[in-house]
Amino acid sequence: MRGIIDRFEGEYAVVEMDNRIMKNIKIEMLPQGVKEGTAIKYVKGEWQIDRERSENLKSELDELAKDLFE
Repeated sequence: MRGIIDRFEGEYAVVEMDNRIMKNIKIEMLPQGVKEGTAIKYVKGEWQIDRERSENLKSELDELAKDLFE
């Protein structure tokens, strides 16, 4: 199971899952350091930051922004 943190609402992170369904996950269940746009994955009973995917998403967004403002 994988997703991207869309936003925080109270004690929940709203996560867009790979199937485009939004899911509320208690912040306390997530690893420290997550923020909006962080990719996460569920492995062996716990949520983990998907660092490779997060970096790829950031690179894609940087390229889009660069193309937009050039």
